[in-house]
Amino acid sequence: MKKGKPERLIIDGKRLDGRDLEEFREMEAKIKVIKSADGSAMFRFGNTIAIAAVYGPRPMFPKHLQNPERAVINLRYNMVPFSTEDRVRPGVSRRSIEISKILKEAIAETVFTEEFPRTVIDIYIEMIQADGTTRCAALNAASLALADAGVPMKDLIAACSAGKVDGHIVLDVNGKEDNYGEVDMPVAMIPRENKVVLLQMDGLLTKEEFEKCLQLAKKGCMQVYKLQKECIKNTYKQIAEGDENV
Repeated sequence: MKKGKPERLIIDGKRLDGRDLEEFREMEAKIKVIKSADGSAMFRFGNTIAIAAVYGPRPMFPKHLQNPERAVINLRYNMVPFSTEDRVRPGVSRRSIEISKILKEAIAETVFTEEFPRTVIDIYIEMIQADGTTRCAALNAASLALADAGVPMKDLIAACSAGKVDGHIVLDVNGKEDNYGEVDMPVAMIPRENKVVLLQMDGLLTKEEFEKCLQLAKKGCMQVYKLQKECIKNTYKQIAEGDENV
């Protein structure tokens, strides 16, 4: 047994953090968390917290990097050194480069980049706490930050994870379940189109398990989507009512 690995992750139908198999950790979403950004947001799954800031669309320099037909999306995903129990080495890593690439590709599926030729949209995502499902929290925060910046999109992107733990299909995989479970499967979708824009899988599933896992994740994405829309609606309602704390 690996050091620190619990003998069982699910006992009598309950996970170690007390959740049911198809239950989220506590979720939280906020926009306008960074005043200097054009758009910003925070999204939280339990102890996993992502903060995103968006700048642009703005003219891109040097000019030879411009795309005459559409905006260029730059995205950087980063885990701060204190985000995990084991200190993360500062700077760019292969993992952060890989995740930045797949998140950028997912976001490109929903942003109307053709409306802003020769410009750049910069998206910065910082994971300030990491306890599983980090790329999903990052996408949810980035999507909200883009909406806050007024960037035209087909729809928000909603993301969550599903997986297999102790032989059970579960929703919203936490850190221990990611480390010691059988499968972690992050999924992101454009809800309005029922289109999956990110799907990765670490581990092995049967065809039936995969279909169950995917359907559970898509169902979870709709819960995330509902929270995202409520976050935007409630924030701008407070602004309209003159709340100075927003």
